[in-house]
Amino acid sequence: MLSDALVASRYKIVVFLSVVLSTTVFIGAIMFVIEGPENGFTSIPRAIYWAIVTMTTVGYGDIPPSTVFGQALSAFLMIIGYAIIAVPTGIVSTNLATKKSQDNS
Repeated sequence: MLSDALVASRYKIVVFLSVVLSTTVFIGAIMFVIEGPENGFTSIPRAIYWAIVTMTTVGYGDIPPSTVFGQALSAFLMIIGYAIIAVPTGIVSTNLATKKSQDNS
């Protein structure tokens, strides 16, 4: 049943992952512009790494933002990261519940 729900959710999950990837690249590029090399954001790929670590709530702390704008963007990204945890769970759970109710009919 779980694999059927995952297969039924695949298009929504692909769209979700595309949005997450786009958000990560966009926020990473903005953070590179805001913080710059003098604050440890030496390249856009390094800033994207920071965005991934921040969004996934791992938070290594190896590249902390120093400016007020950078810290505000960081806080915003952390909140997005918490929301991202719930979305795939809801997508698959909805399909799982739909599949279960169809099986009971």
